[in-house]
Amino acid sequence: MSRIGKKPVSVPEGVTASVDGQTVRAKGPKGELTFVVNDEVLVKMEDGAIKVDPRDQSKDARSKWGMSRTMVLNILNGVKTGFERKLEISGVGYRASMQGKNLQLALGFSHDVIYQVPEGITVAVPKPTEIVVSGIDKQQVGQVAAEIREYRGPEPYKGKGVRYAGEKIVRKEGKKK
Repeated sequence: MSRIGKKPVSVPEGVTASVDGQTVRAKGPKGELTFVVNDEVLVKMEDGAIKVDPRDQSKDARSKWGMSRTMVLNILNGVKTGFERKLEISGVGYRASMQGKNLQLALGFSHDVIYQVPEGITVAVPKPTEIVVSGIDKQQVGQVAAEIREYRGPEPYKGKGVRYAGEKIVRKEGKKK
């Protein structure tokens, strides 16, 4: 039994939400998002809140129940406040800068890496060693942050590379003579 799926999702102030069959639409100050709920899950509006229930008690329906509720909550929070992910760059000569709409990364390669920022995502570089990825779609924000981190992930010996803010790197001890 899903404990998170039982709770109805209340629609925050300033956000208009509608349920049309299996499609949930949310419109707020940051933009508009839609999510199509799986057919094994029933979704409906009740008393200014969105209620998610499984259609039957099959294992498949129950497994998609909590995830569907979380996705509805994410689109409501996204259009209200948005999401952001911070990345830190550490290493001598490693830095980031914006080049028009593209992100330019100097990560110790023979050439700079140019990352084209997708539509709907905002990338800011407040410091040369800090990147802030923000947008209204939580999945897309996380995907863009993961793609940037993938160019040069943190290595375990000196900790150089791109990492999420607050991420702990398990360090290894180097060779001994």
